[in-house]
Amino acid sequence: MHILVDMLTDVSHALQGEEPDRAPGEKMYESTDHDHIANLVEKARQAQAVLNTYTQEQVDLLAGAIVYTLARPDLASRIATMAYDETKMGLVDSKRAKLTHKMPAIFHDIRKEKTVGVIDHDAENGITTIAKPYGVIAALVPSTNCEATPIFKSVLGIRARNAVICAPHPASKKTTLFVVDVIRQVLRSLDAPEDLVQCIATPSKSLAAELMAQCDVTMATGSGDMVKAAYSSGKPAYGVGVGNAVVIVDETVDLAATADKIRIGKTGDNASGCSAENSIVVQASIYDGFLRELEKAGAYIANAEEKAKLQAVIWEDGHISRKVVARPVSEIAALAGIDVAADRKFIIVQETGAGAEYPFSGEKLSLVLTAYKYDSFDDAVAMVTAITDYSGSGHSCGIHSTDDARILKLALETKTSRVIVRQPHGAANSGSWTNGLAKTFSLGCGSWGGNAVSENVTQKHYYNTTRIAKPLDRSEPDEAAIYGPLFDKIAAVRIEAGA
Repeated sequence: MHILVDMLTDVSHALQGEEPDRAPGEKMYESTDHDHIANLVEKARQAQAVLNTYTQEQVDLLAGAIVYTLARPDLASRIATMAYDETKMGLVDSKRAKLTHKMPAIFHDIRKEKTVGVIDHDAENGITTIAKPYGVIAALVPSTNCEATPIFKSVLGIRARNAVICAPHPASKKTTLFVVDVIRQVLRSLDAPEDLVQCIATPSKSLAAELMAQCDVTMATGSGDMVKAAYSSGKPAYGVGVGNAVVIVDETVDLAATADKIRIGKTGDNASGCSAENSIVVQASIYDGFLRELEKAGAYIANAEEKAKLQAVIWEDGHISRKVVARPVSEIAALAGIDVAADRKFIIVQETGAGAEYPFSGEKLSLVLTAYKYDSFDDAVAMVTAITDYSGSGHSCGIHSTDDARILKLALETKTSRVIVRQPHGAANSGSWTNGLAKTFSLGCGSWGGNAVSENVTQKHYYNTTRIAKPLDRSEPDEAAIYGPLFDKIAAVRIEAGA
């Protein structure tokens, strides 16, 4: 621990100056996109060659030091404020908590996993598994999480002995550059190559595309277009899908407690995350009472006229307006020209259908929640399916119920990778101390959402594996053993020759 404290003092002294206006280590010169990125990648490969010689203890120290430094309250507050000032999105408190609480929680989980050398030995099957780095990772960084994503991807990347190059969103490059500069200072303080983590100083789509083409693998977090570009880069990529979390509320739960959970999930970082509740589907017998509880929790229930005004400002040319993304209720209300009390924390609109004709059934990335009413539970599941088929297929859904049969039915019958039970969806979906999901900032959505994985992207997705297979002293079983209890029925099948 004394190493971290001494190192933190050195880093803190270095941070007294101005924030960098370009990426540390990046030359500012006229060049083609290819040459510009090639310069970064070459430095990354040189640094990664050094990291490739590190032991598990050494990479753990680097990763832990990065998390520990950026989790210090003063520095975390500075970064959170910087992110808000630059983007005008989210909440300073939420962004600070990502650094002071979420990242340490992530590190607590991943440090238990071996990432260097032999990581598993299966004596029964004679298989020894070895972890090996990808090489250089292209890390796409969204403006909605510009403060935490570069830390997350750098820490997991370094633990698996990779170098990482961040491609920030143009609207949040100052914050991402600053975070990367801190990481580089931590690396220098521990005599590790600082070019293990770099950042594009003047981000653009063309430079991001070139980065993805030259790196070994892309960790894609951002807009749907950027994730598609990652999959089209010609290199492997881990992407995330569109979020549009739908949460069922049935009559078996405490309404007041459930309303408060939805408030927590919906309002975290002003609903900037893909896991924030976007719609609730409420049993008809409790619908009116539950809306009253949501009002007590801070909701404003919009009427039909106000709903139309909100629709006019939330979407521009079919896309969510940046003027509402992760903005306060007061700003959204002012844009729409509706009068909402200053103490209201989110807005509810009531809806009946899903699809393009019902835009409120889609992802909103704002403090606007859509409410539906259902009669039978089959209707509720059908509504979840209709909504996620329109927007958010493969991502997540939730349920507030004490009926295990209903919970299982929802999980069995929807195309979702996660089903969050009786928890604030926005806070629990990416893993938390109160559930067993891997803690992450990247959520895979499976083939339904156009992704390679249908789980939370975590440490195991940041390295290659080699398997040693030794010979076993066992013989080939007969057909009865191969087919087991199916054998008699299979053996009875008869077909015509040539059919």
